[in-house]
Amino acid sequence: MRASTYPLVDAAEAHATVLRLTPVLGGGEESIALCAGRVLAADLVAPRALPPWPASAVDGYAVRAADAGSALKVVGESAAGRPLGAALEPGTAARILTGGVLPDGADTVVMVEDTSLDGELVRIPAGIAPGSNFHRPGSDIKQGETALRRGRVLGPAELGLAAALGFARLTVHARPRVALLSTGDELVEVGAEPGPGQIVDSNRYALMGALAEAGAEVWSLGIAPDRPEPLRRLVVDALRTADVLVTSGGVSVGTHDLVKPLLESLGEVHIGRVKLRPGKPFTFATLPEARLAFGLPGFPVSSLVTFEVFVRPALRKLQGHEQLERPTLPVRLGYDARAAGDRTEYQRVTLHRDGPELVATSTGSQSSSRLLSLAGAQALVRIPPGEDGIPAGSTVEAVILALP
Repeated sequence: MRASTYPLVDAAEAHATVLRLTPVLGGGEESIALCAGRVLAADLVAPRALPPWPASAVDGYAVRAADAGSALKVVGESAAGRPLGAALEPGTAARILTGGVLPDGADTVVMVEDTSLDGELVRIPAGIAPGSNFHRPGSDIKQGETALRRGRVLGPAELGLAAALGFARLTVHARPRVALLSTGDELVEVGAEPGPGQIVDSNRYALMGALAEAGAEVWSLGIAPDRPEPLRRLVVDALRTADVLVTSGGVSVGTHDLVKPLLESLGEVHIGRVKLRPGKPFTFATLPEARLAFGLPGFPVSSLVTFEVFVRPALRKLQGHEQLERPTLPVRLGYDARAAGDRTEYQRVTLHRDGPELVATSTGSQSSSRLLSLAGAQALVRIPPGEDGIPAGSTVEAVILALP
């Protein structure tokens, strides 16, 4: 065992350092079918107007408003994708369906329920104003207008708009390629029977889920033994293609904690300890060619909490997101909360509604090894260091993981 040579860094300072040293990945074209959840890297300018022609908003009849109050001869039909194909003459009407093109000569649409049909004649009520019941060209978006700005996340509506404008490919920020590695001779693969002193590698699967939710492309490297050379070979090989390295375990000060020395030899370690519970041994390094490395603690809760606080925002910055953090909401503490010693603590809570308020309830023991404290947790409550703590009934900001 040895004392750490790394200073204890305040959690907020560590967070700022990580984001300051995290670049934004470049952009490239992708098929629109692969762009869900991606971030636009260039403004999307409308090459055409939407709608491109006057389109009926209802089922009814296209007419001239000047012919209102008359019985008009029905001369044809304009349906979606099948326009009338001729101009509408005075004294005539055309049946029109929702989405159909308003014929030249017509200036309004009368809803079918406001008319009466007698053979080939349709009676149109008096007092109809021109311009009713159809969408004018460009009323949704005009040609040359910026439809979506760079930095916009492509959700269902954004993808639909891009498709409507004819974009088969979109310029989006790259997704970070993350190499994920667990370390430790005590670990065995899930499904294997642990031997004496061994445990199942749960961190890798928890982090695989967290990385995927954050938008990363994940490459699992498996389990590395507590030997310097095999660990080095795994990491060096992975960094040939990965943008980010994430490890769990091996970042404390024991004789088998090899991650920090390895990162020191490969790049620059900026953070080696943080004033955070859980997650004090968290490590952050920059590597050649703008690559990043995050060494997460081995305890399961420490691993996931440090991922939430430091890694997830960095992954979102890499992808060009403007909103890097999870949303926060004011909640009322339903218990007396106190941090441990001189470290900020992120406590896991569930939420329930009490009238207009959200009330936070502790998930029980906040031990860094108790993964059950995070399973089902809906928020993280940041408790500052100090002996006084925060009494029940106080209002605090909660980092929202999932709303009830």
